Amino acid sequence: QVQLVESGGGLVQAGGSLRLSCAASGTSGRIFNFGTMGWYRQAPGKERELVATISGSTNYADSVKGRFTISRGNTKNTVYLQMNDLEPEDTAVYYCYAQHLRKYDYWGQGTQVTVSS
Repeated sequence: QVQLVESGGGLVQAGGSLRLSCAASGTSGRIFNFGTMGWYRQAPGKERELVATISGSTNYADSVKGRFTISRGNTKNTVYLQMNDLEPEDTAVYYCYAQHLRKYDYWGQGTQVTVSS
């Protein structure tokens, strides 16, 4: 199985920034090349929603365009989310996502992002 480990969440004031990181690997230590990686989030009382994905191109939710930037590491098993100009509405649990061979989907445990006003 594949394990995704997120880091970088925390508590920030409105207008601040956070950088989320995610590294994916097999539980036996194997390294995978993932065609698509990304970030989703789920706020209290709401459904999980797409934030951003990256494969051959990038895709962003309208609510984060111009504020968030997704990027990948050189090994293709890492993904980052630079979040600038954070708003209280961005408060949610953020989940890392990875897809292998356009068939297998994997999810991280989530990291809490809280933006205070």
